[in-house]
Amino acid sequence: MSSETAVVRLPVIDFSKHELKPGSPEWDSVKLQVRQALEGYGCFQATLDQVLDLRKPVLGALEQLFDLPLQTKQLYVSDKPFRGYYGVASGVGQESMVIDDAKIVQNIQPGLTNTLWPQGNVSFSKSLVSFIELASVLEKKVRRMILEIFGVEKYADEFIDSTNYLLKVMKYEGSGTSEPSLRAHSDQNLTTILYPNKVDGLEIQNKDGEWMSVKLSPNSFIVMIGESLSVWLNGRLSPPYHRVVTKGNEVRYSIGLFAIARGGYQVKVPEELVDATNGLLFKPFDYEEFLRLHSTKVARGALLGFGLKSYCSV
Repeated sequence: MSSETAVVRLPVIDFSKHELKPGSPEWDSVKLQVRQALEGYGCFQATLDQVLDLRKPVLGALEQLFDLPLQTKQLYVSDKPFRGYYGVASGVGQESMVIDDAKIVQNIQPGLTNTLWPQGNVSFSKSLVSFIELASVLEKKVRRMILEIFGVEKYADEFIDSTNYLLKVMKYEGSGTSEPSLRAHSDQNLTTILYPNKVDGLEIQNKDGEWMSVKLSPNSFIVMIGESLSVWLNGRLSPPYHRVVTKGNEVRYSIGLFAIARGGYQVKVPEELVDATNGLLFKPFDYEEFLRLHSTKVARGALLGFGLKSYCSV
């Protein structure tokens, strides 16, 4: 295979229509586009009128955060796995911070903000809260559409109400090489909404195993499905295998909202998705229990071959 990475423009779907409500012609039209995009790529670009208004304040907030002294960033800790601050020395290939239950405003302000800025930082908090609100509304629409596509929309309210949103902010130093800054993987959560700065780097693997560089629009979010949703759908959709390669010298910033099933909620394949043709592939699981086991295996260096689908496979 050539060392040159092909360029792909993910399907672009317009979510800015004011009439985008369940049952409307606009909803059904967008839902069809969502199905085609997810079956083809496992992800797509979602355009929204408000995204450009967020660009400068949100990306500016990320720069403010990562410009803080290391000892300040290390103050943000959590007793839950895969939350808190992770520096580049932690082996994750990026500098990042993960905020739990980000839809609860108090977890941003004062929770995160006053930890990093004891005197407060109103503009920082406002920028993150605005992103979370816009991205979570989009995520709920997309997930409701997916459930309608497969005829299991009766579970939508319960499923969506059992969601915890993690906010993850990321910084990738330009490596100047073709080595991945973030290793190839598929997300383990339900869905992911990403919003990077202008620096390219996201690559997805197509069905032929070839890596393709994603070109993005500044007024769109990237929407991906994760392994948890694939399991809930009994394998009807597959998440994209992706990585980040920062070949230049510019810093890449990205912010993401990750939907996960709240602890105590059993992610279980609906009976409607199991029949004589499609046998049950996965047993019910608690995502937080999976994360605890996952973090234990990471600490022991025993992660090889372990993932969500192997964890809950029948």
